[in-house]
Amino acid sequence: MRTALTELTGVRHPVVQTGMGWVAGPRLVSAAANAGALGILASATMTPAGLRRAVREVKGRTDAPFGVNMRADAGDARERVRIIVDEGVRVASFALAPSRELVAELKDAGVVVIPSVGARRHAEKVAAWGADAVIVQGGEGGGHTGDVATTVLLPQVVDAVDIPVVAAGGFHDGRGLVAALAYGAAGIAMGTRFLLTSDSTVPDAVKARYLAASVRDVTVTTAVDGLPHRMLRSDLVETLERAGRTRALLHALRRAAGFRRISGQSWREMARDGLALRHGRDLSWSQVLLAANTPMLLRAAMVEGRTDLGVMASGQVAGVIEDLPSCAELVGRVMAEAEGALRGLRLGTTG
Repeated sequence: MRTALTELTGVRHPVVQTGMGWVAGPRLVSAAANAGALGILASATMTPAGLRRAVREVKGRTDAPFGVNMRADAGDARERVRIIVDEGVRVASFALAPSRELVAELKDAGVVVIPSVGARRHAEKVAAWGADAVIVQGGEGGGHTGDVATTVLLPQVVDAVDIPVVAAGGFHDGRGLVAALAYGAAGIAMGTRFLLTSDSTVPDAVKARYLAASVRDVTVTTAVDGLPHRMLRSDLVETLERAGRTRALLHALRRAAGFRRISGQSWREMARDGLALRHGRDLSWSQVLLAANTPMLLRAAMVEGRTDLGVMASGQVAGVIEDLPSCAELVGRVMAEAEGALRGLRLGTTG
């Protein structure tokens, strides 16, 4: 199936594995790439040196194109861009809209730039700056998300920009791919569905929590870092929602210290990142600290398997996923389902 996404990135199938912190590491990314999808490496939880090692590991596992996701507001964003260029990475993805200067630097080096956006105006902005495509996530998606459903947001963005649009938020099968294509998208991006594969390094006990979840067990809360964050409901989430400011601040300080040790960031750098998140938002200082070290809450669950101490970002589709295929099996299934759905539509049209 050839679309504007496959032509732009050189992948075989119009499917993207999103850059999930602590989840989208070299094993998952290379497995997705070898399956014909666009695997995207999550770099926000890596040091620059760790990012370079991870990129080289992916290149050692696959010859297929892949991408790197990064935070556009990170203080070392330009250093990470240089690593992407030096290592010959095909695609740069951004969790937030990148600056015009970063877009220009990447494009000058021949890197395909695909920011993730959650609103039409953001898509219009990055398109005007020269982005090659956008991933648009509706409210069904996991992690930080908006409140507009994909079925409403996607056609708005498709109508607003002249670059390929990749649909994210609520996709897990071939029927969803066909629906996205019907809206005018060039492909779909999936996070939770790739998290729940045998190639994902997330601990089995955590995967079991996802598989056991119903749609009602996936919630949106602002208690973690002051921003709407979709995740599995857990005792920790409920505790954070009930916690007073003093208790929340103490928890935040402890987790911030842990993230500082792992990330190599200084307290000054963490404070700067937290203040950047606070800009224009009514966040308490405990929420600022939590925003700066939310990766530690994710790491506790996604790496250490401690669902009692960590949070589990999740799209609503967790409530309808029941198995753990390999990436090759998953992508093959999605494409077969899509072809079947298209054949069914053609038969229905011809009577």
